[in-house]
Amino acid sequence: MIAVQIQQKDARFYFVSFPAEDLLRHVRFTSRFHHEDDHIQPTPPAEEDEVARFIANVERSDEAFQRELAAKKIRAIMNFYETALTQPPIPGTVLLFSQERLEFTHLSNLPGLGHLQNPAQPYLIIDGQHRLATLHFFAKKHPQEARAIQVPCIIFDGQSRDFAAEMFVVINSTPTRISKSHLVDLYEKVSWISPQQRLAARIVHMLYSRSDSPLRYRISRLGSRTHKDKWILQSELFHEVHQWIENDPCHSPAEEAERRYQILSDFLFAARNTWGEAWGNPGYMVTCPVTIRAMIRVCIQLTAQGEHEPAEDRLRRWMELLEPWTKLIPEFEATNFYQRFPAKGQVERIRIIQNELLRPIKHSLPRLKP
Repeated sequence: MIAVQIQQKDARFYFVSFPAEDLLRHVRFTSRFHHEDDHIQPTPPAEEDEVARFIANVERSDEAFQRELAAKKIRAIMNFYETALTQPPIPGTVLLFSQERLEFTHLSNLPGLGHLQNPAQPYLIIDGQHRLATLHFFAKKHPQEARAIQVPCIIFDGQSRDFAAEMFVVINSTPTRISKSHLVDLYEKVSWISPQQRLAARIVHMLYSRSDSPLRYRISRLGSRTHKDKWILQSELFHEVHQWIENDPCHSPAEEAERRYQILSDFLFAARNTWGEAWGNPGYMVTCPVTIRAMIRVCIQLTAQGEHEPAEDRLRRWMELLEPWTKLIPEFEATNFYQRFPAKGQVERIRIIQNELLRPIKHSLPRLKP
């Protein structure tokens, strides 16, 4: 196969464009992968193959968790392979390793370009097992499309076992990931995102940018709480909104975004009026992430009970409904807040605060379920 030889300091490796069908015949998997009713069994590493045994042991260090993680990841990648039209399915390189010293024959006078032989034994996958496992399942389901896919690969050969093991550790222990909050900003630009995710991202953006939003400029869009004037991460807010609309059809995204934005905006205005000087006050935990998320969940519960209709006069009605929250203000003082709302983690604390906020208004809502 045609390859480009790359030299960096004392290291030499190759870049190749591998046809999908050929690549899948020349690699071995060290983990078990599942998709629907199909599966890939790992290739048992030879006793002397320390690298393969090392990678397999790392990936199976928590077997039950790894199986579930792999299954979810395979489903997500498969969805991308099947729905990506203008985007390349595998834009990033897959890293392969062979202990054999592969023969490289230069082509004429072109520096670095030549023919690279494949090893006698299959390549070990240093990085990209999930992508190639998904490609295996994709090729079975869509063989014609798979034949047209070329996979960019970096091949390391003839190095020591320690070299491959170290490469695996570096790649898998120091990944650079885009923050979840930043990712939300991109949802409306990505073709394979679900309509509900795109709608939720639009609503969150409206809550951040609209001049009539109680959360305007108070949402951290970069995944950091280092700025004191930010109250909640965009990813946290997105999670709550997406949970609200996850199973609903999105026939008119623009109209639906406006309708749901108005519901949230009216509720948060009513809450701001109720909390008074405690709203946005660093001496209180009223606008900390767990409380904001709990308030949004209360709003969603009220909406599910039909309390948001009719839209006319909704703000006044919700201000009257939330008036009992004024008596809860002392409980939300920053001092000893976490002792007053003890929990094992953020998820549990949100639920506890949500129930505390529902308690004084339940008498006005006989239909409301906790």
